[in-house]
Amino acid sequence: MSENDQIVIERIFNAPIGLIWQMWTEPEHFKKWYGPNGATIPVAEMDVRIGGKRLICMEMRGMKMWTVGEYTTIVPNTRLAYTESMADENGNVVSPSAMGMPEGYPATTEVIVVLEDIGGRTKMVMTHAGMPADSGADGGWNQAFDKLADHINTVGSKK
Repeated sequence: MSENDQIVIERIFNAPIGLIWQMWTEPEHFKKWYGPNGATIPVAEMDVRIGGKRLICMEMRGMKMWTVGEYTTIVPNTRLAYTESMADENGNVVSPSAMGMPEGYPATTEVIVVLEDIGGRTKMVMTHAGMPADSGADGGWNQAFDKLADHINTVGSKK
C-alpha cells in the first residue's frame, strides 16, 4: 500500500483523551458527529472488542449508505482500529461497483485512530488505510471532525 492509498488527518481536541475515546466507541456519541455535513447516522451498532462487529448507516439526501466492519485493535484511550466495507442493511458485504463506486474502489479499508494525551488535550491521528488519497474522503472526514469538536463542546457544557 502506498501513501496514495491512505488518508491521514491529525487533529488536536480541547478535551481529555477519555472523552475522545468515548466519541469513537459509544454509539450515542458516534451518531452525533460521524459523517460529513448533512449526514445523519440512524444506526450505529458497535461491539467494541477484538473481532466485534460494527454496522453503521449513514443517511444523506434521502440515501442510506451502510458499512460493516470488525474491530482489529483496541487499546483503551490509545489506539482503535477497525475494517470497513460497504454493506446492505443486514450487514452483508456489497461490492463497491454494485454501489456505483468507480473502478478500483477498495472493497475493504481500515480506519486506525491513535490518541495521545497532550496536557489535558488530545492529539488524534486518524488513518483511513486503503482509501485513495484523491477519493475526496478527506473532506468528509474533516467535516466529521469539525462536528466532533462541536459535539465535544456540547457534552463539555453539560458536565
